[in-house]
Order: sequence, then C-alpha cells, then structure tokens
Amino acid sequence: MPLSQSLDPLPPREILRLEDAASGLEGVIVVHSTSLGAAAGGCRFQSYPSMSEATTDAVRLAEGMSYKNALAGLPLGGGKAVIRAPQGAFDRPALFRAFGRAVESLGGRYVTAEDVGTSVEDMGHVAEATRHVAGLTQQPGRAGGDPSPWTARGVLGAMEVAVRRKLGASLSDVTVGVQGLGHVGFALCALLHSRGARLIVAEPRSEVAARAVTAFDAQVVSSTALLEAQIDVFAPCALGAVIDAETVHRLRAKVVCGAANNQLATSAQGDQLAERGVLYAPDYLVNAGGIINVAAEYLGWSEEESRVRVDRIGTRLTQVLDLADADQVAPHLAADRLARSIIAGEPGVAALAA
Repeated sequence: MPLSQSLDPLPPREILRLEDAASGLEGVIVVHSTSLGAAAGGCRFQSYPSMSEATTDAVRLAEGMSYKNALAGLPLGGGKAVIRAPQGAFDRPALFRAFGRAVESLGGRYVTAEDVGTSVEDMGHVAEATRHVAGLTQQPGRAGGDPSPWTARGVLGAMEVAVRRKLGASLSDVTVGVQGLGHVGFALCALLHSRGARLIVAEPRSEVAARAVTAFDAQVVSSTALLEAQIDVFAPCALGAVIDAETVHRLRAKVVCGAANNQLATSAQGDQLAERGVLYAPDYLVNAGGIINVAAEYLGWSEEESRVRVDRIGTRLTQVLDLADADQVAPHLAADRLARSIIAGEPGVAALAA
C-alpha cells in the first residue's frame, strides 16, 4: 500500500512580473531553481482570469520544470513564463519582442522556449531581443525546431515500459485513449498507430478529430466519455489537473502515461491511483523529450545526442518505478524524491538518473 507522504512545494528563487503597456504584454517569469544551471522552461500564452491565477500556474509549472530537468539529467534548473493573452487586437511580434527584453534582463538566469500557445515563429521574435531562447528554426544536423515530436517520442518510450510492466503486453496489444490532439497529442497518435495500438481520442476541434479518424482509424469520444471508456492506457495530452478527486474514481485504464503537465490535481490523486492498482507514469519524467531537445539546441548538442537522451526516458521510468516499489510509495512521490535529491546534489543520485 503506498504511503501518503506528499512533499511540500519548494519555493521559487525569483518571480519577475511582466508589464509592457505598448505591446500589451502582461505576465510573469518564475525562476524556480538554478542549482543545476540556468532555469529552463517554456513560455505559455493563454487566457487567465487574473494575474494571481497566472502566477500560481507559473509557479507550479516552474517547480515541475526543476524536477523534469533534474530527472532528465540536464545541466539546467527549472523556470517558466506565463503570458496572459490580451483581449482584442494586439501586435504579436511586438509582444514577444517585449517578452524577449524581459528574458534578457535576467542575464541568463532563465532560458525560454515554446509551450502551450507559442510557436517557433514567436521564439524568433523573442530571439530579436535575447540569446537566451531555444525552439528556433532548426539548422541542419543540430537540435532545434518544434520540440513536440521529441516530446511524443519520449512519451512513447515511457508508455512501452509502463504497458510491459503493468500489463505484460506490447503497444500492439492495447487500446490507448489520447486526450487532446495538439502538436504533441497528434504526433503521439501517429507513433502509436505505427506500433499497432488501437486509438480512442478526445478532441474538441472537429476538423482535427476527423483527421485522426482518417489517419489512424481512431474512434472519437468526448473527454468525459474517454475517462470511462474501455481503454488500457489513458494518455492526457491537453492541459493539467485532469485527474482530480472526482475523475480519479471513474478512470478505467490501468496505465496513465501522457504528455500533459501537472496531470494530477493534487498529490493525493497519485496515491489514489496507486491504491486502485493504476500505474501512473509521472508526467514530468515522461514528457521531458521536448525540454531535452530545447537543451540540446541551447547547449549546442547534436540532433543525435538529443535523440539518445530522449530514448533514455523509458529507462529512467523503470528506475523510478523500481524506487517506488522498494520504498512502498506511489511513483509520483518516488519521482519527486529522486528529483529533489539530484537538485540538492546528494551523492550517487545524479548517476542514477543520467
């Protein structure tokens, strides 16, 4: 039986409020941890009811990036930027240039890249004001470009491990429910289809859902129905907190492994999944492929080095699941403990996650 021993959040080192009336920029950059290197994490661009809610989201996402980068074996700390989408018309290039100036003001303590709502083109405008940005147009033989395919590749590798461990099966034997067909979700569906997995998808944009039906012979259901569908694996690839106090009891899948950040509304849901016999693959470990590619681009690694590191994600999941079994805790807690140990520089643990 897993022990309910959730860890208190680690406080951020620095919070920079973003305000530029001329461009409409309003948001926040959170530098959570720099003990392993510059704080790295993408820039999220979406509507928030208030700056308070935007800041709360950014702090939580930044802590997740600290853990993600640590478990990925990257010489980077964790950070995140959140920009509130302006109401009405605005000059998008000007807004992202203003954001770039804010990134530059931090003197390299924060490195940005794409996230929900931002693109390679946006990062190009950021790069007009700072060099502390990745996710730019890819150069031949170098890492870079859209990180989504790398995120999908890492999720696939982790899912193969989780399905084999929990179900004693291969991907060709299972039905996967993918929630959200954005860049990562759609790329993941393509990889799963190539492995012979059966797909049930939930996507509110009818034209995107129709593409999945044509390309992958997918069945389309609502997000609510997907939770209760006859699926073996639930792959959340939309926004976070999809597994909460109510939905955790409705989920029929025996494996949860997807690309979304912060899939658990609270740590308690991680314990509840384990108590129900559901294997939860910690999201920030599983979805690290994108930040690995971002790090490779920023640090000058080759595309091959990026690929090798992304393909280690399944091995790291095995390590975390072994630790969870040994300590009799749920996997999300084992991952948190290991990440914190790496950040703190405890002897021996860095090699374990490398």
